[in-house]
Amino acid sequence: MKTRITELTGTRYPIIQGGMQWVGRAELASAVSNAGGLGILTALTQPTPEALAAEIERCRTMTDKQFGVNLTILPTAQPVPYEAYAEVIAGSGVGVVETAGRSPAEFIARFKQAGVKIVHKCTAVRHALSAQRAGVDAVSIDGFEAAGHPGEDDIPGMVLIPAAARALDIPILAAGGMATGRSMAAALALGAEGVTMGTRFMLTKEAPIHEAIKQAVVQGSERDTTLIFRQLRNTARVFRNAVAEEVNVKEREPGATFENIKALVAGARGRAALESGEVDGGLVWAGLGIGLMDDIPTCAELIERIVGECRDALARATALTAE
Repeated sequence: MKTRITELTGTRYPIIQGGMQWVGRAELASAVSNAGGLGILTALTQPTPEALAAEIERCRTMTDKQFGVNLTILPTAQPVPYEAYAEVIAGSGVGVVETAGRSPAEFIARFKQAGVKIVHKCTAVRHALSAQRAGVDAVSIDGFEAAGHPGEDDIPGMVLIPAAARALDIPILAAGGMATGRSMAAALALGAEGVTMGTRFMLTKEAPIHEAIKQAVVQGSERDTTLIFRQLRNTARVFRNAVAEEVNVKEREPGATFENIKALVAGARGRAALESGEVDGGLVWAGLGIGLMDDIPTCAELIERIVGECRDALARATALTAE
């Protein structure tokens, strides 16, 4: 496939594995890149900038293909040396950085100086336009279906993707609910030039999380995610488990603040759940697309299937509309 995204990333297919905390490690990123997509290491999964540099080198021993690094810039309980992480990324020789959270404007000059292409994740057209003005090379537009933080506007991809495509000059990736070849075909038809997938890559053999977590999520339907942090205006979509349900109850209590749920949503608790396989042990992030997922393939099997299904779906649509 050839789009502005494949030209930007140097990949065979315009398929990017989105950054995922605790999941975006060398095992997964290298497998995605080896299969023709763009694998992404998650910078803040590593405890220090030095550990990120080591993980980048470890990934290089597992693939000779292009891969990238995600840097998510959000408020945290403990200060994060974002500048140091950005410097590691800029100096590492990776070709692509996926930024998320607040604007990456302060790091753009350094990334461009190093020849790093910047893909910024956005949940609104106005944010995407701001990122374009700041100088990013592409945006990943995340619809309301997405895992993680889908923003506060609640706009699904069917509207958000073409709205972004109409407004922007730089290429866009569609994210949120991207799970099958039909999803990808729809994204291309709506004006995207590729897709970003998180949850779908989490449910692969190479994803470095416990098999029990994968099995629980893959058995879920499109009704088995829930939104948390709504009252705090920091909406997040997660798998519906006991912890998520408890968070929903506690944050609706009169006068509730983040302190009321802090222990439940702690990152260390979520990481422990992913590693131990205790499904109700912590937050498990997942998008609505789990309703379209029913197996745990290798990354190579998944990407080849998605590309084949995408081509079939586009051919079917063309045949249906032929004069």
